[in-house]
Amino acid sequence: MSVPISIENWETTYHRAVLEVDREKMPERIVAARQAIGNRLRGLYGNRDHHAEREQIEDALRALAVFEAEIRNW
Repeated sequence: MSVPISIENWETTYHRAVLEVDREKMPERIVAARQAIGNRLRGLYGNRDHHAEREQIEDALRALAVFEAEIRNW
């Protein structure tokens, strides 16, 4: 049984997006990854720790932007 995306950690959802090979599914995976990242960032709000994770999130958002640009070119 799969875990609902809403309670998965952002990294799992992000990896699903970047590893998706089905062009039809990729946009929805990217949206799910962005939502999961947004949820995590809200969870980190006001917390000054987690610097490494914040850097990972920034890298992930840049990568998702590249994938979105690629989708537009298909």
